Amino acid sequence: MVEKVKLFAGNSNVCLAEKIANFLHLSLGKMEIKRFKDGEIFLGLKEKVKNFYCFIVQSTCFPANDNLMEMLIMADSLKRAGAKKIVAVIPYFGYARQDRRARENDPITAKLVADLITAAGIEEVLTVDLHMPQLEGFFNIPITQIEGQGTLAKYVKKKFTKNFRDFCVVSPDLGAVKRAKKFSCELGDLPLIIVNKFREKVNECEITEIIGEVEGKNLIILDDMIDTANTIVKVADSLKKRGAKSIFACATHGVFSGNALEKIDKSAINTVLTLDTIPVAKKNTAKLKVVSVYEEIGKEIKEIIG
Repeated sequence: MVEKVKLFAGNSNVCLAEKIANFLHLSLGKMEIKRFKDGEIFLGLKEKVKNFYCFIVQSTCFPANDNLMEMLIMADSLKRAGAKKIVAVIPYFGYARQDRRARENDPITAKLVADLITAAGIEEVLTVDLHMPQLEGFFNIPITQIEGQGTLAKYVKKKFTKNFRDFCVVSPDLGAVKRAKKFSCELGDLPLIIVNKFREKVNECEITEIIGEVEGKNLIILDDMIDTANTIVKVADSLKKRGAKSIFACATHGVFSGNALEKIDKSAINTVLTLDTIPVAKKNTAKLKVVSVYEEIGKEIKEIIG
């Protein structure tokens, strides 16, 4: 496998890329990425890739536009250098929340990004927990999704040694019920609590209803991402007021925009567990635990190579 595969890392998540490379017994491919003074990206490929399977590891997280453009330029460089196949490993797929037209003249930016990825020469995408599963339909190339909740469930089972007395899984909204139900099954078919909320503006919501018994329970809130933390903090505080014994939050993608971690630190949440699909530059809360998804990605890469 080492003789026909090369793994390249963009600047967004080098640490995860290194872990994946170690798992596959590879060294990261040599590539120079610089910025001109006006912000343009310059890339220099430092090794031959002709007839190699080439994998680009790049999360399109903050700064989303720079990281996206960097990935596209990397793909174009590899294509022009004769790579046999180019696969984008995108642990966190940015722009996924812009998947529909909320107003008449709105763009569908997630579809545009999918088209750009294909136009750059990428022939397959490997990602972790798209915001909405139907986003797969935006791509005209094969796309594989790793379910992050499986990795999260492994850690939770290890932490609590499978003793889930008085534990329940919480879906923070109606749209996340299917994901939460699957997560509860992975933990031994735990009871499910559903939170119904009304979202008037982006990143702002009001809790309208909580379905299920909360008092005296240990609760695990499951979501695909935490961005500003407004929603998950509001849900956790509402559950605590209703008598929850302890509250844990699990999310695949820790976006943590602005002062999100400070909000979590002051909230009713005991621990936040997230994957390393997005690097957390500064852990300014003791409540945060990050678990790596490198092994799951590495296994999928092996499947793609065959």
